[in-house]
Amino acid sequence: MAKKILIEGMSCGHCVNHVTEALNEMAGVSNVKVDLDTKSAVIDVTSDVKDEDLKAVIDEVGYEVVGIEEI
Repeated sequence: MAKKILIEGMSCGHCVNHVTEALNEMAGVSNVKVDLDTKSAVIDVTSDVKDEDLKAVIDEVGYEVVGIEEI
C-alpha cells in the first residue's frame, strides 16, 4: 500500500536526506521518495506499519507530520 506523508519543516536537501534515511530504516517501509517542493514523502508500506509510527520517526528527526493519506 502506498502512503503520502505531508511534512512541515523541511527547507533543504539535508532535510530531505534526514527524512529519507529515517523512513528507510523502518521495517515495512520501502520505495521512499521525499520531495522538498511538495513537502511530502511517498512511500510503500506493509499493512503492519502504523501512521503513528511514521509520525514518531519523522518527529524524532525534527520535522512535523501534518497529514498522512493512502494513495
